[in-house]
Amino acid sequence: MTHAVAPSSARARRTGSRMHRLLANPRIQSWAARIPLLREVARRDGAAIFDLLQGFAKTQSLLAVVELRILHRLMDGPMSATDLARSCGVPPESMAILLQAAAGIGLLRRRRSGDFALARKGAVLAGVPGLEEMIRHNRLLYRDLEDPVAFLRRETSPEIASFWPYVFGAGAASDPEIARRFSRLMADSQGLVAADTLATISLKGVRRLLDVGGGTGVFLTEVARRHASVRLALFDLPAVAPAARHRLAAAGLTERATVHEGSFHTDPLPRGADAVSLVRVLYDHEDATVRRLLDKIHEILPAGGRLVISEPMSGGTRPDTATDVYFAFYTRAMGTGRTRSQADIIALCAQAGFTDLKAHAPRRSFVTSVVSARKPG
Repeated sequence: MTHAVAPSSARARRTGSRMHRLLANPRIQSWAARIPLLREVARRDGAAIFDLLQGFAKTQSLLAVVELRILHRLMDGPMSATDLARSCGVPPESMAILLQAAAGIGLLRRRRSGDFALARKGAVLAGVPGLEEMIRHNRLLYRDLEDPVAFLRRETSPEIASFWPYVFGAGAASDPEIARRFSRLMADSQGLVAADTLATISLKGVRRLLDVGGGTGVFLTEVARRHASVRLALFDLPAVAPAARHRLAAAGLTERATVHEGSFHTDPLPRGADAVSLVRVLYDHEDATVRRLLDKIHEILPAGGRLVISEPMSGGTRPDTATDVYFAFYTRAMGTGRTRSQADIIALCAQAGFTDLKAHAPRRSFVTSVVSARKPG
């Protein structure tokens, strides 16, 4: 069966096709390079294309800087390439290459003396909790994407999926060591997510907040710091719960917070909350699992109860350079997840019966985006 194409659509396609062929023509490119205005456009396009080409070398340079702890070695002041080579156990000629690359991507700056010092970007990177650990963790993703076509065709078995077995339920995450690695990696970066989430939405009027998949309690600890009257509840796997209790107790929240153990795949959610948060939960799971979870949340919330969803989200009709590249491939590698747009998540919430659906403008899309909803009544 064939479908007719609207005349205006067909015209636009023909026009676009002709324009693309002109831009790809070497003679047209050579001509444009001689025209001052077009020359600058061509220069910027060429630089951007080369930046795509060298992307892998940039990330590997970053990994080497982190693994050799160069940023920390420079925290007390500039050092020569020779001294850094000696302290890192790297041949001087190799260290010179790495330091030049690190300066080229803005992590270091080369002084007139030839020594190297931290640049602002490098100092910030060294100070963000968990960021260096995430850079090391990306080794798995690099290996998974070694053959990107095979990866997209599902012809390989991604290593990322084996790192996050908790997405399949409590049974898959019963290994305490796996739970510890997962919890540490998530907790280290959760502070940024919590800060952006709570700066985006208000919890005014909430009496009891249930954080489903709340990990070690980083998000609830930040909620408690900002909202002194909100009672707190956390629901997560038995292997994760001890770390959550420890963190909440250390924050003086033992009397104010309750930790419930279970898997939302198989166990009922605890009742009594008038708001539920899902922080970096949905993008780990396929649509069918998300629908069941949202149905469960809708069922335990009272009329007027609130739902807050916070995680990296696709740009949808306006592709995002962070979430539609890094996070989209990462969640694909997990085997069950998907980086959804705010519109996708709103549609899933509507199917579960939620109303007052809102897509909040993200402060930093590479950290998180937020969708909120209410149970009608």
